[in-house]
Amino acid sequence: MTTPLLQVRNLVKQFPIRGGLLQRVVDRVHAVDDVSFDLCAGETLGVVGESGCGKSTTGRCILRLIEPSAGEVHFDGKDVTRAGKEELRALARDMQIIFQDPYASLNPRMTVAAIIGEALTIHKLAPTRAAYEARIVELLETVGLSSDHMRRYPHEFSGGQRQRIGIARALAVRPKLVVCDEAVSALDVSIQAQVINLLEDLQQQLGLTYIFIAHDLSVVEHISDRVAVMYLGRIVEIAPARDLYRNPRHPYTEALLSAVPIPDPTVKRERIRLQGDVPSPIHPPSGCHFHTRCPIAQKGLCDVMRPELKPVGDSGHQVSCHLRG
Repeated sequence: MTTPLLQVRNLVKQFPIRGGLLQRVVDRVHAVDDVSFDLCAGETLGVVGESGCGKSTTGRCILRLIEPSAGEVHFDGKDVTRAGKEELRALARDMQIIFQDPYASLNPRMTVAAIIGEALTIHKLAPTRAAYEARIVELLETVGLSSDHMRRYPHEFSGGQRQRIGIARALAVRPKLVVCDEAVSALDVSIQAQVINLLEDLQQQLGLTYIFIAHDLSVVEHISDRVAVMYLGRIVEIAPARDLYRNPRHPYTEALLSAVPIPDPTVKRERIRLQGDVPSPIHPPSGCHFHTRCPIAQKGLCDVMRPELKPVGDSGHQVSCHLRG
């Protein structure tokens, strides 16, 4: 077995809620609740779930863009959670992020060259002006843009082109791991396909490792080697993509997949409609977080005992369910 590039252990993130005259902490939002997984070099892990389930917070805690409340993150043998300021800056060369909104993630007052070249300056990767501009041109051409674009500003580009600029910025420091935080969700469907194909090509060319966060299960199926399904801050199922889509084991995964449209009018799939709303992450349910909406939950078991992720078969499929393990 090869050593994983990324190891996440018992990751927790709670956001304090302050109130009263003295702004004391009166409660906490349990955004990420004990998440653990491994990721090997060159692999793509898709992370899916409903809005507010903790997908993006997990990705940002791994990069220390948000400080985790507890847990450990080890990247390439280095402890990210305990890294100091200088160590973290060095680690930033190997771990980058592509943000969700290409309209908000690019500084409108900076040219494309300045946006992409900022990391080159910070990490001292371009010793001369000629090397600096040559690297920016190389990056623009790598993501399918022209060298003529380097003097322009973000408002002169379409959404798809802006996201390509964001990808070029992430690649500027030659990272090993890229967190794609809903990187295509703000784009039109036809543009989504182009960006997904670009990300796959770049992975082959540069040996990249991806954490691909999304809520569109059909997109995740196309790009991912493995898929983790999150619900209310916890991973409820993780498996190789083909195995998960063909044989989902957790009731929540089954419900998500039943809502994915099938592009064949002759094939009908029975829609699983979950009852009630997603509980508040401020006061999540006891036991299994999903038991309040689960069609097979057993009283006295699912509402009391927390299920652990346990293997199902020998394909690497793991499920967090008392009744489906």
